[in-house]
Amino acid sequence: MFKSTKTKLLVSLIKTLGHLPYMTLPILGWCLGWSIYIFSPKTAQLMREQLCASKLYSSNAEFQKILHANIQSNGVGLLETLHLWFKPYQVSLNLVRQCSGWDTVKAAVMGGKGIIFLTPHLGCFEITSLYFGQFYPLTVMFRPPRQSWLMPLITAGRQRGNVTLAPANSHGIKQLLQALKRGEAIGILPDQAPLAGEGEWAPFFGRPADTMTLASKLANKTGATVFMAFGERLSRARGYHIHIKELKVNAISTPTLLNSEIENQIKQCPAQYLWSYTRYKSRRGPPQI
Repeated sequence: MFKSTKTKLLVSLIKTLGHLPYMTLPILGWCLGWSIYIFSPKTAQLMREQLCASKLYSSNAEFQKILHANIQSNGVGLLETLHLWFKPYQVSLNLVRQCSGWDTVKAAVMGGKGIIFLTPHLGCFEITSLYFGQFYPLTVMFRPPRQSWLMPLITAGRQRGNVTLAPANSHGIKQLLQALKRGEAIGILPDQAPLAGEGEWAPFFGRPADTMTLASKLANKTGATVFMAFGERLSRARGYHIHIKELKVNAISTPTLLNSEIENQIKQCPAQYLWSYTRYKSRRGPPQI
């Protein structure tokens, strides 16, 4: 009974946050981001360590500037996810102010060999799938939550337009492959820790990271066109600029090359990368590079 009541309260809170006006997210995100940073020392330490290791700054002053912007970015990212899930679909789509590279995507769709979108934990990665899904079918791989009560919220929020969700397991991989064989698009988070036995160790900002091989295997098997994509969060709650870049055929043929492409994306907007997500955890034993 208590658990059921607690779950209902959490769902109610999440939906309430999801209906906040978009213009309020920067200031509320600042408060939330700093609260997490202050009251979660492990998260704060992880952010500092991984940003420091990236060397994407030229001085301590610049490091602090990026770190402080990233703290706010983390808070805004959590709130904007809920906003995109619970606001009407068209309201979310209207937040996209620009999409660079869309002509190359349309050309790839006409090619009929399928499309692989690689979307790192950079900027607003929720908006990219919603944007593409208004035009064409898209199957997105995701990791189901540990709390089962979250699943209906995730499904309702992400599976809109022509978007279909595929779990990060063998069944989900089959869904991705089938979609590509139909000439459709799929979406993958390329910097997500792979399942046991599904990755290789490769440098990521100079440190070994367990890196997925799934994207390159699917590309080789189907001949699909590969794009790197991310939704840049514009300042002053002005919405998003989606950046899409077509990658060369062999650009992700090895985990090292894949990580290099991810690094290039992050360098465009380091303050909006999810530095609190560790790329360096081990699922398969110690790294050997």
